[in-house]
Amino acid sequence: MRAGARREVSRLDQPRELRRRLFPTVPISSERFGVWSEKFARFMGTATFLIWMTIFVAVWLAWNTFAPEAAQFDPRSLNYTLLTLILSLQASYAAPLILLAQNRQDDRDRVGLEQDRARDERNLADTEFLTREVASLRLAMRDTATRDFVRSELRSLLEEMEERGYLRAEDAAPAEQDRPTA
Repeated sequence: MRAGARREVSRLDQPRELRRRLFPTVPISSERFGVWSEKFARFMGTATFLIWMTIFVAVWLAWNTFAPEAAQFDPRSLNYTLLTLILSLQASYAAPLILLAQNRQDDRDRVGLEQDRARDERNLADTEFLTREVASLRLAMRDTATRDFVRSELRSLLEEMEERGYLRAEDAAPAEQDRPTA
């Protein structure tokens, strides 16, 4: 048994309901019918359909206008009643099938839009997270000691040590000379 074609399982502990139906029920897959209606709607929107329909109507009109009166099945004198009925019947079936196909397309579009919206929300959350991370990195980089900052701090410490007498000026001079310049 396929997943789409589920049947009710009758239980032995419950009596069956007897329903008499005028017509037997025909299991119709709504998905299959929808796919068929979309194909039909697409075909009706093609140049091929319009050309064949034009040829059909032209042959119909030509036959029932120029053929001998005994061979005409929809005479001009009755204003092509049968042709009008056939075209009306075609339109009465085509319109709901086209609407069904359009509704199915709207449903697909709605699902696609919901997926796009969810993806956009995830992208926005990711972007906001990355923005916060970059901002925190920038703040952390401001706290990081740069080469120039370390040199200036070392110079100020060296001067402070000389002032307090922990270091003599002659001892500090060779250290500054050995240091490469940037």
